[in-house]
Amino acid sequence: MLFALTTSSGNEFHRTAHSVGISWTCILIFSIDSSLPLSEDYGKTFKDITYLINNILIRTEFGMAIGPENSGKVILTGYISGGSRDLPFHPLAQIIYHPQNSGYLLTLSTESSLWISRNFGEKWEEIHKGVCLAKWGFNTAIFFTTYVNGSCKADLGLLELKRTNDFGKSFKTIRTKIYSFGLGGRFLFASMMTEKGGTRRIHVSMDEGETWNMAQLPSVGQEQFYSILAANDDMVFIHVDEPGDTGYGTIYTSDDRGILYSKSLERHLYTTTGGETDFTNVTSLRGIYITSVLSEDNSIQSVITFDRGGEWVPLRKPENTQCDTTAKNKEECSLHIHASYSISQKLNVPMVPLSEPNAVGIVIAHGSVGDAISVMNPDVYISDDGGYTWTRMLKGPHHYAILDSGGIIVAIEHSNQFSTDEGQCWNNYSFSKDPIYFTGLASEPGARSMNVSIWGFRENFLSHKWVSYTIDFSDLLSRDCEEKDYKKWLAHSSNPSDHADGCILGYKEQYLRLQKSSVCRNGRDYVVTKQPSVCTCTLEDFLCDFGYFRPENQSICVEQPELKGHDLEFCLYGKQELLKTSGYRKIPGDKCHAGKSPSREETDLKRKCTNNFLNRNHLAASSSSTAIILAVIGLMLVTIVAGVLLIKKYVCGGRFLVHRYSVLQQHAEANGLEGIDTLETVTPANKSSYHDDSDEDLLE
Repeated sequence: MLFALTTSSGNEFHRTAHSVGISWTCILIFSIDSSLPLSEDYGKTFKDITYLINNILIRTEFGMAIGPENSGKVILTGYISGGSRDLPFHPLAQIIYHPQNSGYLLTLSTESSLWISRNFGEKWEEIHKGVCLAKWGFNTAIFFTTYVNGSCKADLGLLELKRTNDFGKSFKTIRTKIYSFGLGGRFLFASMMTEKGGTRRIHVSMDEGETWNMAQLPSVGQEQFYSILAANDDMVFIHVDEPGDTGYGTIYTSDDRGILYSKSLERHLYTTTGGETDFTNVTSLRGIYITSVLSEDNSIQSVITFDRGGEWVPLRKPENTQCDTTAKNKEECSLHIHASYSISQKLNVPMVPLSEPNAVGIVIAHGSVGDAISVMNPDVYISDDGGYTWTRMLKGPHHYAILDSGGIIVAIEHSNQFSTDEGQCWNNYSFSKDPIYFTGLASEPGARSMNVSIWGFRENFLSHKWVSYTIDFSDLLSRDCEEKDYKKWLAHSSNPSDHADGCILGYKEQYLRLQKSSVCRNGRDYVVTKQPSVCTCTLEDFLCDFGYFRPENQSICVEQPELKGHDLEFCLYGKQELLKTSGYRKIPGDKCHAGKSPSREETDLKRKCTNNFLNRNHLAASSSSTAIILAVIGLMLVTIVAGVLLIKKYVCGGRFLVHRYSVLQQHAEANGLEGIDTLETVTPANKSSYHDDSDEDLLE
């Protein structure tokens, strides 16, 4: 069941099929035994309101579903003792809010039925049966896949993608032969089986599924996958897995239609052990992403892009560090960042990289300095310019948080520490005389608060007691910042003497940032102040077009050798088009003007696409001799593929090529290094195994 709490009217619960309404000035927690403490002063004091939920056992695996846009609504899901239930169904997973209207709720039941509520859970209605995956779309649209032959697993690759715009009063089937689907920005994606049956392709729609185009990306087989890493209204980052269980693939970036794609980064690390990837969006400055690549010697290295994937480079070595003992070349090394993959491998990495939109330029992450990621205990590094330069902030693993829009940074190891100058100097703070087992650091989302809570427990022979300490830094920083406390700062600046200094994606941005020496508070109402200016176009403002690539350390796009001299044909809306291009296309969202403008032209040939998987009747019959030749060729190809698969399975033993930290660990052990964490042996999951959401392609 679901239930509601409204703090503005006396902490009142409604034991009906709806939800929890609280404001961000409250902290609501629950423990395994379903006790429910509530705080309305940022965690400084709590009161037990467990009695308000009576005999409800909270389902902690569903967590807290927090409403969008600071709506002040929270959903908890639980069981009522005695076997009764208020909901007319058993939820399969956490309830999904509509992105813009927190009163609209969507969920799947354990019986594969799709349920919606338009009044925040007061009333629920079943709108469709046999549903595998459902997502809110644009406005009131709901997209979902359905099975025909009895289960999502049985129909994987044969699912139907449907849409309703009126909350289930009417439906429209907008695509068939679906493997998975997802939404990103203004794009609707579908992974569809091809006519060949053993492979699938990505198709994209910009009008809610009315018309579709096949994305110009490689097809993938049953053992491969697609994953949308990031998407907005301008462009898409998508990972295409390599054939075989390599643990890596290629990142492609799209044009503004999501159709034409260019190679952005090869050998991008993306494992099969649950889909761990280190791809990180640095939200404190535009255009910046950090991720990991798997080198030829199987070591893992970090790279960063400042221009939305146009160029990837190593992270600079921090000036206050030396290359670690695992580095082969002590003179040439760089910073390597630990993220989701390191955590999945049980390394001592408490947190993934952290950045906040209102803490301009600040990035905090665990890392090591060498020629690859080290398995030794990492240190904490900070950048105040979006990742161009780094400084070692703290030695050893820590939990960390950004407060007061970047004015305060808090970190904890065994003692609480805080900094008011972006990590240059640190102050120790003792919050308890009695030791506790530390479990986590929590602060209000958005990095605007000046409060941070430390969670842990005390344990003795007879008891196990949870405790929380909340520190309010407004008592320390009592002065509000004034105009004199801020200075102008040009983002992406490296050479102030160059007139193009700071130009990224066609424009510059100058910010007012708090000076490191100013001891004051930004306050909850602080708004980032920036002044943009447009730049003149250069080749850096263009991506390589379909069929072209940039050789390493070059800005000029050259034709891919395997396509040289061939007409570049692709399909749009069922018609074959010939791409005439000088090899460039403007980066989506780039605002430059004048300057260089490489020509690009598309010519509609008005012919049906013979390789278009969008149309069911796409293969027109020709002469019988042609059909026979094609059949013979097809049989030969099938025989060759089958032979390769048989050799792989029976001669090679079907081995998976597992790339982990083993190479680095062996190198470190050979040098007699200390401080290496024990690594668990991980067997990669079979990518063709079925997931409950029938969404093996990670099209989120």
